Amino acid sequence: MNIGQASKASGVSAKMIRYYEQIQLITPAHRTESSYRTYTDNDIHTLRFIRRARDLGFFVEQMKTLLALWRDRSRASADVKTIAMEHIAELERKAAALKAMTETLKHLANHCHGDERPDCPIIEEFANAGDGDDVPATMHARFGLNGIKPDQPTRR
Repeated sequence: MNIGQASKASGVSAKMIRYYEQIQLITPAHRTESSYRTYTDNDIHTLRFIRRARDLGFFVEQMKTLLALWRDRSRASADVKTIAMEHIAELERKAAALKAMTETLKHLANHCHGDERPDCPIIEEFANAGDGDDVPATMHARFGLNGIKPDQPTRR
């Protein structure tokens, strides 16, 4: 099948299929004499595997490892589980960070009058973030959390 058909069958866009070939996540497709890519059922199965792994948030390097393990019939399931558990821990860290960001923004929004006055604790917090705060560096890392707890008063 051609790249459009492979895209439709796998749920992976043609652009991403080309990208996956470029970064060598998948082997380059066979080419016809006129240089059109052709894909087999096995290629579609691999693309579906990648799509599912991507849907679950795995990074390209993790997908490369998972693909290698998938192809290795003598693999130990413990190797696969280790990758999955590491990814779960990362997802849980991200979820906790998102929850903290949500709580911070809720707190700020609840303390903003939302009227014609120029005072706004949201803007003040953004402008003053890091000004002598004793916020751990880890709070700012990755998601830029500012360390406000919902029970803390905001600066006015």
